[in-house]
Amino acid sequence: MVCPHILTLDLININNNNNNNIRGLITPLIYIKILKMKKLITILFIVLGTTLIYGQDSLSTEKSKLSLEGSADIYYRRNLSTSATDLAPATSFANNNGFSLGMFNLISSYNTKNTGFVADLVFGPRGEDAVFLSSGNSSIVNQLYAYWDVNDNLTFTMGNFNTFLGYEVISPTGNFNYSTSYMFSYGPFSHSGLKADFNLSENLTGMLAVLNATDATEYNPTNLNTLGAQLGYKDTYLNVLYGKQDTISKATFQVDLTAGYDLSEKFYLGINTTYNETDGSGFYGAALYPQYNFGKLTAGVRAEYFYEFTEVVDADVIGLTTTINYAIENLNLKLEYRLDNTSSEVSEQKDNLSSIVLAAVYSFN
Repeated sequence: MVCPHILTLDLININNNNNNNIRGLITPLIYIKILKMKKLITILFIVLGTTLIYGQDSLSTEKSKLSLEGSADIYYRRNLSTSATDLAPATSFANNNGFSLGMFNLISSYNTKNTGFVADLVFGPRGEDAVFLSSGNSSIVNQLYAYWDVNDNLTFTMGNFNTFLGYEVISPTGNFNYSTSYMFSYGPFSHSGLKADFNLSENLTGMLAVLNATDATEYNPTNLNTLGAQLGYKDTYLNVLYGKQDTISKATFQVDLTAGYDLSEKFYLGINTTYNETDGSGFYGAALYPQYNFGKLTAGVRAEYFYEFTEVVDADVIGLTTTINYAIENLNLKLEYRLDNTSSEVSEQKDNLSSIVLAAVYSFN
């Protein structure tokens, strides 16, 4: 299912008063007996200090259960092949010209022996785009779910969670490249529902899910449900999604393969391929993510082929993104060169769009 905010492969325009309190307390009688007032203030300070000490002790005992982590990202983007400032690849996030905001991501989680919850909040343009079907207060909720570890081999999760399909994720801390691929951008982003994760053996995992329509995370707009499944062996995952997304269209079918392998201590290779179809329209694609680590500096490439087919027109694109990441403590600086060659023609931009991105991504936990 193509996300509503990505319409075609064309290069598109993304674009208290203390004094008053004291007067209220100091009645004529108390004012005469000022020494008693001093004693009272001393007692209040002792009680307050005791409360703070007790509160700090309570927090320290809960430290192992409550955790807080997150990230903040900012970027600069500029087209190289055209002077137009309103042209950008038809992919999600990092599409604004000049110095721009990414998002602030705050994730809190709490766990006991067998249960817990996760609340993942996002603020900023990237976060707004990620939860595009939410409104009001829900527009900052990226994930909100509770889970139950029944035993070592079975976990139930209910709520709103990011998709299990695809190689790339919403948070820039989870991606090597700062900009995103076409396969990721065409979705899905998130699901709301109930899923069961299984440890079938030491290296084999599985997952079954009953979900709302894709990206309908606040509630189910229809009485229709989508089914999801995943089978994983070591670092390779086969993902399937099937179900009607509305009352008009036929069921959407998507199958997706993701994998990541450490070929050596310094060389890593990621793989993603996907196929999505609804009523004869959809998309498919494949991408390779080779990366080589030099220490604090890591260089990598995303080479992607993407094809969109509809009843009206077909279009394809070859995307090549080269990223250099330099790590400084919790800060990652990413310099990126991106080239998109598309079969669509827009304005003066014939078929190639080249651009650069400089991003700063800070994470904390």
